[in-house]
Amino acid sequence: MTERAPSIQNRKAFHDYFILESLEAGLALVGCEVKSIRNGKANLQDSFARAEKDGIYLYGMHISPYEQGNRYNPDPMRVRKLLLNRYEIDKLSSRIHEKGLTLVPLKLYFKNGRAKIQLALAKGKNVRDKRDKLREKEAQRDVDRALRDRQRRF
Repeated sequence: MTERAPSIQNRKAFHDYFILESLEAGLALVGCEVKSIRNGKANLQDSFARAEKDGIYLYGMHISPYEQGNRYNPDPMRVRKLLLNRYEIDKLSSRIHEKGLTLVPLKLYFKNGRAKIQLALAKGKNVRDKRDKLREKEAQRDVDRALRDRQRRF
């Protein structure tokens, strides 16, 4: 029986950004990094992608060193290249520079044995938007609680 590799999610991204569109990209990794990700030892929080002239790179993603690795484990916070085709790179870099959007990783997972990352083109939320969202969530929770209590009485 094979154990499924965990998917690592960036829940904070949904709180801090409006997600406009998402896409899947490959990730250039070293062997020890792949093993750490399979063990669930990665963190996407506070990470972002930046378009440069030769591709798109992921900054701020932390992958813990593999315990059974050797002394040549890569730096946990190193910059990692995203594997996209030229058309996707040009499209994303133009949208980022034109409209002031940012690329945020949402999810890190394995697909057919290869590490993939789900990127989102996102626009930052201000404090008022975050408060409004929390207020809506709380109101919905109160409604659900009232309906559940009413169901119990009858």
